[in-house]
Amino acid sequence: KMTQQMRDLQLAQARKPPGPSSPNAAKRLYRNLSGKFRVNYTSFDEGSLVGRGEKEKLRKSYLFQSNAALFEAVELQDLDRVQEMLKHYSPEELDLNTPNSEGLLPLDIAIMTNNAPIARALLQAGAKESPHFVSLESRSLHLSTLVREAEQRVNELMAQVVNEAPNADCSEKEKQLKAWEWRFRLYKRMKAGFEHARVPDAPSSVHLSVASSSSLQVTFWEPLSVNSAVVTKYKVEWSCSPSFSPLLGEAMIDKLKELHFTIQGLVSGTAYHVRVSAYNMKGWGPPQASTPPFAIPSNWREYDGRAPRRRGQAEALDQLLGQVKTVHQHCICHEPCKNQPQSRKHSVSKSLKHLFHPGSKFLKTLKRGLYLTAIFYKDDNILVTHEDQIPVVEIDDTYSCLLMQDFLWLTKVSCMWDEILWLRQCVTVSQSSCSCILQTRFKMLLAISQMQGLLGIQDLGQVFFEPIKDKQGNILIVTLKEVKTNQTFESVRWVPICKLQSSRKSVSSPEEPTALDMLLISVQDKLAYHQRSSHALSPGLYLGYLKLCSAVDQIRVLVPEQLPNILCHVKIRSNPNISREEWEWLQKMASVEEPVPTETEADRSQNSFFQELQVAIKELMTLVNIPLQEAKDFRLYSQEVLDFGDQVSFLLLLPPSDDVCTAPGQNNPYTPRSGFLTLPLQIFELGEDR
Repeated sequence: KMTQQMRDLQLAQARKPPGPSSPNAAKRLYRNLSGKFRVNYTSFDEGSLVGRGEKEKLRKSYLFQSNAALFEAVELQDLDRVQEMLKHYSPEELDLNTPNSEGLLPLDIAIMTNNAPIARALLQAGAKESPHFVSLESRSLHLSTLVREAEQRVNELMAQVVNEAPNADCSEKEKQLKAWEWRFRLYKRMKAGFEHARVPDAPSSVHLSVASSSSLQVTFWEPLSVNSAVVTKYKVEWSCSPSFSPLLGEAMIDKLKELHFTIQGLVSGTAYHVRVSAYNMKGWGPPQASTPPFAIPSNWREYDGRAPRRRGQAEALDQLLGQVKTVHQHCICHEPCKNQPQSRKHSVSKSLKHLFHPGSKFLKTLKRGLYLTAIFYKDDNILVTHEDQIPVVEIDDTYSCLLMQDFLWLTKVSCMWDEILWLRQCVTVSQSSCSCILQTRFKMLLAISQMQGLLGIQDLGQVFFEPIKDKQGNILIVTLKEVKTNQTFESVRWVPICKLQSSRKSVSSPEEPTALDMLLISVQDKLAYHQRSSHALSPGLYLGYLKLCSAVDQIRVLVPEQLPNILCHVKIRSNPNISREEWEWLQKMASVEEPVPTETEADRSQNSFFQELQVAIKELMTLVNIPLQEAKDFRLYSQEVLDFGDQVSFLLLLPPSDDVCTAPGQNNPYTPRSGFLTLPLQIFELGEDR
């Protein structure tokens, strides 16, 4: 009776999933399955079908085939086939959570045959147990009914085969008999699996951490026991009482790709106890209390009520820039702009003449001077002029020595590519003083405008941290930009980088390479730097190492080549938040004479955090090639935690005060291993903001 009810339920359900992306792929996949129960399949050509109704029937037929193929793969315990189907088809295309005619789902079959690998694969794809099994008794009764009906069908077919004379019908009955015998054994195995199963053990471990001033992060691991049935969901409970009475809340976790949960909406400063239970087809197992036994939602800023460092800074800068623009609108440099309509004919004529002026073209060769080049790349292609040259324009042909301050000024201008015209007007006002610095910077702005006009694009990208200099007196400033869309440019085209490099080698002199030769030789390295400098860290708390070195005109900072926009670092943990209690412990450690606490001290306060920090310090010292015994002279920056958004935060490890910045001529006794470089501090700050 119950089986008939489930069949009626299944037939009453409407299926509305989208069809497979490739019907022929579904056909091949189903045909390749080696099994005993295969639905009749008719070969066809979809293009020959006429009418929407027939195509809809065909689409439903494919859905049925893929669903039947998945059931068959699970019944045959073919893990490879199950994984292949889950990889190529969505849960909707597979009808993953629609019961078959026996009222079973693929996950039901996997867990009742105790096939843990297939059950886990299905769970990670979003599979669920049948909702019709509301109790242990209903599941047991349903399995008994399936076994009894299968046994009855086997007996009927066996009697027919024995009593009938050999003929075509008898051969078909024998096939049906073998099929039902196999299904009878399957149901008996499922029934035995259910009867011998027991409730799961408690999760092997539950870790509790403070995620913010109003949330806690719960991370747990599945039970160690392999004797019980597969766990299909978990329950997280929390309370202010260690007895969990009253219970403040609970959450069911049935998406098991990642075993963690964030409890939101908690009260800051209140202690919460948390426990986690596991569930399988036999019911809920015992709960596992968290470690530590409770946690208090908080953030390190609550220690002294400190506001975020960058709160309102971007808005304030935008407001300041707007005020500056407003003031400059009334400057004398803008007077010609007011009369622009009257002199439009003259200005158009002037602009046309400017286009045909030699200075407005891309350069083929370099003389002695300062130049700007823009590298636009897409995959393995680079943007070149129609003469197969990288776009280069002249800044100043009388400039033989680039001052670092001018270069760093240009890197800041790269954050305002859209404001070049306005900046030129502002610098023009100041040219009454005729300072050499202003003249050079005005020429830089002219060159940028020229490059933008010739390419037909405003954003020239990121300035490479080091100009290229050759022995002929040429200085080349390089900008880099990756093009990810089919963007059109003027006067240029795309060519493979390797082709450009090979053609340049044939015409250049290897003894005295020019700045352009040096650029082409190192272009792959520069593109790799540009791509790596835009990578983001995964969420978490990191320990960074601050090491500076100074020169005559700049200060440089040590960074890893793989992430040049971030300090040398190692990951402490995945949770970026530092709680008030952890920060208070760090403040106490900073006030004692020994910068690194002993294990006894750590046991008394924030033992887990201390252990994570200790492991990170050892790993960081190894990374930057500093003997571990020297770490006793290092110290943690205890003034603040560096927050980069809500997902990434940094603690800084500093060398002794005399060694934070290496002066010119001073030897550094501990040279980092390969894989590091030093960037000008201003370049690093710009890359960090990007």
